[in-house]
Amino acid sequence: MRLDNLLAQEKISRKAMKQALLKKEILVDGVPATSLSQNIDTGLQELIFKDRKIQGYDHTYLMLHKPNGVVTASKDKKLPTVMDLLAQHLQSDQLYAIGRLDRDTTGLLLLTDNGPLGFQLLHPQYHVDKTYQVEVNGPLSSDHIQQFKDGIIFLDGTPCKSAQLKILSSNPSLSRATITISEGKFHQVKKMFLSVGVKVTALKRVQFGDFTLDSELAEGQYRPLNQEELKIIKNHLTKRLDKIKKL
Repeated sequence: MRLDNLLAQEKISRKAMKQALLKKEILVDGVPATSLSQNIDTGLQELIFKDRKIQGYDHTYLMLHKPNGVVTASKDKKLPTVMDLLAQHLQSDQLYAIGRLDRDTTGLLLLTDNGPLGFQLLHPQYHVDKTYQVEVNGPLSSDHIQQFKDGIIFLDGTPCKSAQLKILSSNPSLSRATITISEGKFHQVKKMFLSVGVKVTALKRVQFGDFTLDSELAEGQYRPLNQEELKIIKNHLTKRLDKIKKL
């Protein structure tokens, strides 16, 4: 949650916030806050306002193994959504998925009610890599590895950044590989492979930044982030604070 919104919930005026910020009387884990817009989670960080500890609000963080046929949306009139997979007590209008997956794509999704976090993780300046397991309907070769490294150009002329392709197996009618990208263009992975003459027949996201899909989660299952994963979230919050300091 934004720092100013969190303090507003404590009935602290905007004027008092600005004065405390200038006087370095707002501390996040012992470090003076530098902006009222920075993202804070008092479940992971200690927030002090003029010697007063602010308890605030603990955000929800979930890892979900998205199944095929489910859309990445909060609501849909015709199709099941990832939110439909959650227990009733977890469903909330504030909960959303960080980075969508196509209806026929499976794998790792992060769900949270921390609004600014998704923007941080998806913003190009943070260069969050995403890794997918992929199956295609034709052969793959070392030439393809180089093409992906050089940057694929879509059939419509749109260029892509360098991507890492690792071929696991290659056959005339079925090849398997992993691909790591740092962008999030619409249907990007599918279009990249179409550009080299093969069609994606199965796609599964297994990594998103420092988060790796839990191998114990079956499709449709989810769990709260563990302590190590929550440290990753906290590190992202800290990175954002460091970025603000440099501006």
